[in-house]
Amino acid sequence: MFDNFDLNNIIAGDGILISIVGYLIVFASLLVLSIFISRLKNILTLHQRKKLKASGHRAADYEDLDVSEEINAAIGMALYLHFAEAHDFENTVLTIKRVQKPYSPWSSKLYGLRQYPKNN
Repeated sequence: MFDNFDLNNIIAGDGILISIVGYLIVFASLLVLSIFISRLKNILTLHQRKKLKASGHRAADYEDLDVSEEINAAIGMALYLHFAEAHDFENTVLTIKRVQKPYSPWSSKLYGLRQYPKNN
């Protein structure tokens, strides 16, 4: 099975170089992505500040536009409870009706082949 396998062909060829370049591309893209995600909060705050200044809102002059984690948790819990209440007053009525299906030969076992057909 491994009679033709020779490690020298991989080392002498471009296999190692292609592997190293592939790893470098993956790690560089992960680094760029992690930097972008870490700076995303600043980018969004800058964008929000520009929108507030364009509309003439006085909140654009505040240094800190962030909302605390406790307020975010309270808003999230309020939304969850609000949408959970919508399902409390539903009237559940289950009806099961037996439906007669018309006969279909497609699913009939009667027409199945039990013997091999004759070859001509």
